[in-house]
Amino acid sequence: MLDDRKLAVLRAIVQDYVSTEEPVGSKALVERHDLGVSPATIRNDMAVLEEEGYIAQPHTSAGRVPTDKGYRLFVDRLSTIKPMTGAERRAIQQFLDGAVDLDDVIHRTVRLLAQLTRQVAVVQYPSLARTTLRHVELLTVGASRIMIVLITNTGRVEQRIIESAVAVDEITLGDLRARINAMVTGRRYSEIAPSLADLPLSYEQDDRSLVRSIVAVMLETLIDTSEERVILGGTANLTGFGADFPYSVRPLLEALEEQVVLMRLLGEAGGDIVTVRIGHENPHEGFAAASVVASSYSVGGDEAVARLGVVGPTRMDYPGTIGAVRAVARYVGQILASG
Repeated sequence: MLDDRKLAVLRAIVQDYVSTEEPVGSKALVERHDLGVSPATIRNDMAVLEEEGYIAQPHTSAGRVPTDKGYRLFVDRLSTIKPMTGAERRAIQQFLDGAVDLDDVIHRTVRLLAQLTRQVAVVQYPSLARTTLRHVELLTVGASRIMIVLITNTGRVEQRIIESAVAVDEITLGDLRARINAMVTGRRYSEIAPSLADLPLSYEQDDRSLVRSIVAVMLETLIDTSEERVILGGTANLTGFGADFPYSVRPLLEALEEQVVLMRLLGEAGGDIVTVRIGHENPHEGFAAASVVASSYSVGGDEAVARLGVVGPTRMDYPGTIGAVRAVARYVGQILASG
């Protein structure tokens, strides 16, 4: 276990390396930080940090750089997260308030995160499995076609069209629309199937086939949770970090193209705690020199519906990045709740 002085030395090394991109030596620490000890003591502390794997010497006669283990300890011992300024908060609010629908919210969020952090932004669409229905609309499209529109509490819209064997009766359709909404509005998708199971039996024989078809299409749509979508933005930001990747940034770029990999990186939607995966802690080898900072977002403070985050080199401004991810996740939830 490191004592407070060695933790202070490690913190200073991380901060200097992130800001200067240069290995940090004991002389620089003495000049830039008021650590309250002699240069000899700092050199001894650096020797201990290196021996225990928190810092490393990239080449002979160079200063020291943090290792994954060193970054991990730095993040775990963060005493403060860099807060957003009032101007930044107002800019975030105004930018997201301008969104016209869910797609616009997601794409604006990606651009915003990439700009704030200068990293690659990753935003997951709200999961169907974790949302509730806000409204169901049934619309006639011609004499024998019906459009089913499902609108969730996150603003997600799913549309399906079915063919009816007979002409659609507007009175029956209106009654069905009202009864379905009474049964499913405000309920989670997992709760909807039992509610609708017996609905066709409550209609006359001539109408049951149509009702059964509409219910079947609704349920097929609601249980189809395999189409989880993740949107990327700011990949061009990686071109400015070439020196941070030992061999090439290409493995990371290739990994970012895989939706399944991105879903695993973001992890399961949970509480609003920001998670940080550093270097080899990531499950995909393409991210061995990268860090992933992610958080869930919810709708109006309810259960988390999806996650968002950023990907960048391990030499990252962790306090600022964590603060930005946390703030944007909170604002996205507020925007979706007010939509």
